[in-house]
Amino acid sequence: MITATGLVKRYDAKNARKLAVSGLDFTVPDGKLFTLLGPSGCGKTTTLRMIAGLERPSEGRLEIAGQVVFDSATGTYVPPNKRPIGMVFQSYAIWPHMSVAENVAFPLTVGERKPSRAEARSRALKMLALVGLAEEADRPATAISGGQQQRVALARALVREPKVLLLDEPLSNLDAQLRERMRSEIRLVQQELGITAVYVTHDQGEALAISDLIMIMDRGAIVETGLPQQIYRFPQAEFTANFIGVANAIDGTVAATDATGVVVRSAAGVLRAAPIAELRVGDPVRAFVRPENVELSRKRHTVDDWEGTVRFSTYQGDSWDYTVDVNGVDLRVRVHKERLDLGHGDVVHLRPSATEAVIMGVRDGVAYAFTATEAPVAGATPVAVS
Repeated sequence: MITATGLVKRYDAKNARKLAVSGLDFTVPDGKLFTLLGPSGCGKTTTLRMIAGLERPSEGRLEIAGQVVFDSATGTYVPPNKRPIGMVFQSYAIWPHMSVAENVAFPLTVGERKPSRAEARSRALKMLALVGLAEEADRPATAISGGQQQRVALARALVREPKVLLLDEPLSNLDAQLRERMRSEIRLVQQELGITAVYVTHDQGEALAISDLIMIMDRGAIVETGLPQQIYRFPQAEFTANFIGVANAIDGTVAATDATGVVVRSAAGVLRAAPIAELRVGDPVRAFVRPENVELSRKRHTVDDWEGTVRFSTYQGDSWDYTVDVNGVDLRVRVHKERLDLGHGDVVHLRPSATEAVIMGVRDGVAYAFTATEAPVAGATPVAVS
């Protein structure tokens, strides 16, 4: 387990002090893959480097696997080589003059407790087998591919049997196909070993695919933390809704509300959503609807369907994305089936999912999440709007 309390990092800049990380409080559970996700400059790599001991926090307390490795109140600071961690960097950091096995075994050859050469090789071969590279052990490190070199870096980080694995954008130098394969392999190794891992990335799809928990960061602060499916389907902040995937943001006003649901009137049309106790008729709101949660049809099926015209479409391989103009509002719709043979100017009808729409309040133009959202009551008659 990793526990951070009031973690702060300031840098001395020209005539000023820059606050890179602002009072972080978080816990990484044992055996889980915990991802720090956010845009460039949000503080995620700085946070990882503080866990590793490569950056010294300005304030706060940090505990790894029951050991306090930093505490500004007591002056405690444990250097990186004394921490129970292994780290995989963005660059492979492979030594070209060594073989694959020698690269993996290198961490065992430094420090106070050095095993014999035979034991070091045996442990290196065990790690190489874990990442599927046992047959490459005696090849020059520069003779293997980029993806294989990243696996070597992973094996090297694990060879000392650390309690925590830290990964700083480990796949950013790989092509798209190899990235997908490698993230699956990293997840497999992490789960097989049951090791606690902290993973840094700016890639939303990567974070959703690989994580047990995701901590969203922005401007050095935590925006929210949750399960991947919670973060994606029911974000608790406007930043998350916009940063994770694609979300249609629709401003409107509450037209009706009761225990069965909320009705929002917007420029696009009437939108129905799950009940929110805090809402009252007339309240300004912002609805977030994912493209895949909007049904598209050539025909109108209900009075609440939104009529619009297709502006353009893009092919995504497993789906088509349509951008539809609805009363001056551009909405993106994803269709997971064969092309509907729609073109620019074609009239279509949209129906947003009432159960998947996320409704946030709006104050001074900024959206905020409510404390609780209840699921629709089964069999209840939907609230009517006049």
